[in-house]
Amino acid sequence: MQFHKIWYWLPAALFAALTSHAGAALPAEVDGQPLPSLAPLLEEVTPAVVNVHTRTRVQVRTSPFFDDPFFRRFFDMPTVPRERVQQSLGSGVIVDADLGLILTNNHVIDGADDIAVTLQDEREYSAELVGADRDTDLALIRIRADRLHALPLSDSDRLRVGDFVVAVGNPFGLGQTVTSGIVSALGRSGLRGLEYQNFIQTDASINPGNSGGALVDLRGRLVGINTAIFTPSGGNVGIGFAVPASTARHVMAQLVEFGEVRRGSLGVEAQDLSSELREALGIDISGGVVVTRVRPDSAVAEAGLRAGDVIQSIDGRPVANSQALRNIEGLLAVGAEVTVGFWREGSAGEIRVRIEEDLDARISGGRVDERLNGVMLVRIPDRSRALGVLVEEVRRNSHAWEAGLRAGDVIVAVNRQAVRHLGEMREQFPAPADRELSLEIRRRGVAYLVLL
Repeated sequence: MQFHKIWYWLPAALFAALTSHAGAALPAEVDGQPLPSLAPLLEEVTPAVVNVHTRTRVQVRTSPFFDDPFFRRFFDMPTVPRERVQQSLGSGVIVDADLGLILTNNHVIDGADDIAVTLQDEREYSAELVGADRDTDLALIRIRADRLHALPLSDSDRLRVGDFVVAVGNPFGLGQTVTSGIVSALGRSGLRGLEYQNFIQTDASINPGNSGGALVDLRGRLVGINTAIFTPSGGNVGIGFAVPASTARHVMAQLVEFGEVRRGSLGVEAQDLSSELREALGIDISGGVVVTRVRPDSAVAEAGLRAGDVIQSIDGRPVANSQALRNIEGLLAVGAEVTVGFWREGSAGEIRVRIEEDLDARISGGRVDERLNGVMLVRIPDRSRALGVLVEEVRRNSHAWEAGLRAGDVIVAVNRQAVRHLGEMREQFPAPADRELSLEIRRRGVAYLVLL
């Protein structure tokens, strides 16, 4: 799935002027009014939009044995027998001039060995990764530079369908390019590979290379980070998506503080309230999600929520479906208290709940053991009936990466102690720092041993 688009608009007065002055120079005024232009706005916006260049060294394997970290270690085989360099281009937005912080997309810098940033004035700097969040496709990088210009983040929750927006980025590596359009829709979801989806849809042209660039309103405020385009044919069909500034603000704050996003959870599982479920449960309300399971030790369980209840709102924000519930949960700070509005047996109710972090669902490896820095560990879905802990992500050039751990591996034992789930794995730590950390993994049905 991809996304691209080009869109032009002509005010009626300008159209009349063009048709009545065929073959003549464009007039400076029409009916005594200056022609509309985005130039003054862009003079303030474009210095904050940068080009992001990445280089990634990709291993070219000459033997299938290189997939086995133990085999490679035992025979002292080189980690990188051959390699080739991949280069990619994207965009970014300076959001803090004093600290040199730049927002971009995770997929722009994911796996990169080197990140460089080129400013509008042609200055170029090496960038360091502050942190990234795969679930929202956002990343934060930092450069050391002076005379930077930053864009203020807008309250994107106040956007309306029909508002004019401008996209600024680096499509196809051509250099900084500006396109315009409107907000076509809000709250879009359904893109594959992202857990939290609440996209702004726009018909402003967003092409490859625009990823990570700015979507701004006509006041020059950042309302979104351009992320994806939809194009069934490979051409521009006028459907582009941007991560809202409200989401970016929350993610950025956590990346600055923790280097990762620590998400809270209500401790419930829920499903959409279909017409069949409404009829079966005797519910005549619209919207909401049906609670199918409440975690026994969760705050909502202690507050009295139970399976069969219909969650309708969280802190006054309507919960239309299960995706909306996940989006709201993803933006809730750990430790925050929220009001959950629900429907039960013909009457409405409210409970006050403290948001907790579910460490048995997802945790960064560095919080378990420093030798696992750069690793993201997640619970295997219950429906898979598989045992172990899934390695969701391994940062390139981390200690775990060099040892041979890869995304998609399933850890089934730690220091020869079997682990059935993430909670059981956490119980194996802290492990002795003076001993090698032994991880037994399963990769594509084959057992390997990773030593850190």
